Amino acid sequence: MSTSIFNTIAKKYPFLTICKYSTNEYIGIVLNQDKIFTSMYDYGQLDNEEDKKKFLELGETWWWESNRNIPINLFLKSDWDLFKPVLRTFINKKLTVIQGHCPNINNLPKQHKKRKSITLIKNVR
Repeated sequence: MSTSIFNTIAKKYPFLTICKYSTNEYIGIVLNQDKIFTSMYDYGQLDNEEDKKKFLELGETWWWESNRNIPINLFLKSDWDLFKPVLRTFINKKLTVIQGHCPNINNLPKQHKKRKSITLIKNVR
């Protein structure tokens, strides 16, 4: 793909990730990227135009309404179940992310509960 196509995709669909695995290029939404694997919903595997349109609409909803660190399938829940068949997993050694967002579940903020200690003092008069 040429640089102008990359720029057009990035401006119009900032939630899409473009990556190269071996000799093939893939476009989609990354579910999770850790040290070993990258899981991605592959837009190119969608055959139906309605599914492609819904993929882009839901991707846009996720991009603008979430904090972008929560994976799309957790944020959209049952609305995203339609796209489970196009989920692909790649080994990071052979994968090059050309452009796009790659969330990592391990980077989610963790809640730390504050412990409160209560000391009872007896009034002595």
